[in-house]
Amino acid sequence: MFPTVSLVLLCALAVAANPITVKNSPISVPVVRRLNLTGESTVADLDRARARSMRSGTFIRPTRAKSAASVFNVPVINEVVSYVATVGVGTPATDYSLIVDTGSSNTWVGAGKAFEESSSTKSTGQEVAVTYGSGFFIGEQFTDTVTIGSLVIPNQGIGAALISEGFEGVDGILGIGPVDLTEDTLFPDETTTIPTVTDNAFSQGLISAHEVGISFEPTTTDTSTNGELTFGGTDSSKFTGSITLVPITTTSPANEFVGIDQSITYGTAGTSILTSTAGIVDTGTTLLLIATDAIDRYVDAVGASSEPDEATGLFTISAENFANLESLFFNIGDTSFEFTPNAQIWPRALNTAIGGNDDTIYLVAGDIGSDTGSGLDFINGMVWLERFFFVFNAGSSQAGFATTSFTDATTN
Repeated sequence: MFPTVSLVLLCALAVAANPITVKNSPISVPVVRRLNLTGESTVADLDRARARSMRSGTFIRPTRAKSAASVFNVPVINEVVSYVATVGVGTPATDYSLIVDTGSSNTWVGAGKAFEESSSTKSTGQEVAVTYGSGFFIGEQFTDTVTIGSLVIPNQGIGAALISEGFEGVDGILGIGPVDLTEDTLFPDETTTIPTVTDNAFSQGLISAHEVGISFEPTTTDTSTNGELTFGGTDSSKFTGSITLVPITTTSPANEFVGIDQSITYGTAGTSILTSTAGIVDTGTTLLLIATDAIDRYVDAVGASSEPDEATGLFTISAENFANLESLFFNIGDTSFEFTPNAQIWPRALNTAIGGNDDTIYLVAGDIGSDTGSGLDFINGMVWLERFFFVFNAGSSQAGFATTSFTDATTN
């Protein structure tokens, strides 16, 4: 039985979240892409709500808050607005479908399938609550055995939701961002952090490196096993060339997440779209979001519609202008990553899945909702990550990127 969650908590939330060379084979978990867009909000609306909450400091933290053994590869599923992995909790394990999120760090279940206690379940006596901009959960904090592919992690912190909103079609979240994001999510021990699955796997000697590699691939189907998490290192089969490593940005609030500094230019002329500034890389965001002044420059440069499409929230471009579209270049560290014309459009086979028309060409770049200088001026979301390999090294506070065999794909 769950203890009663405090009335204050309920009311408050109702108002308002260089890669190390490893010694052994990677430990992989597949991730799968499934369509899961429900309700009246567009993909752009949901992404902007997430970004707004991140900038304001209310994301992750509930409104009551004061503000080497091996590498494991795990398949993940892309749900159009998120990627989902199957994660087991308990002994014997109960499987849950959890959103893979580098933008948060609490792991929790119960949004769909209820949490089931087992012989390895231990209550911490703590309540837990997290807000996510467009959703939240509240419940009790346990420790339990968590199984991710062949990676079995004892005594992992796990939230069990009593109440949640905004997570239809999934059971919760697998939070793999910086551990500090878990601060202020427990009650009464608000200053206590909860080690992530990556943290615990490394500290328990289950993986050789304190990092997780992320590989997504573009797809034109609403359900597709087209991604992989690699715990404890990187899977060299998932990227080409070398990995560019950069430090986590020092600019707030991007530095609270997997934040980096980058600039964006357009075309062979090198038209400046976004000057060097701070933002984040986030598996929990669907689109590529950039500052309002930057999206204005981009829309003008490519000849897109002056206003987003009402049904989808996305900017559109004519077939003639798409034929003349040039690449965007993301300048990160000493490397320029080319985001091709094809990568800049939503998969046309999935237009109707987001409320669009079959014959319309939709751009995946959207307005983050604030001008440059907010401290979080871009989010490289799912559509960007499907073209590049990404590694978050929590041990050295670095992010790494590389090209893949899909960087130049014409999948869309």
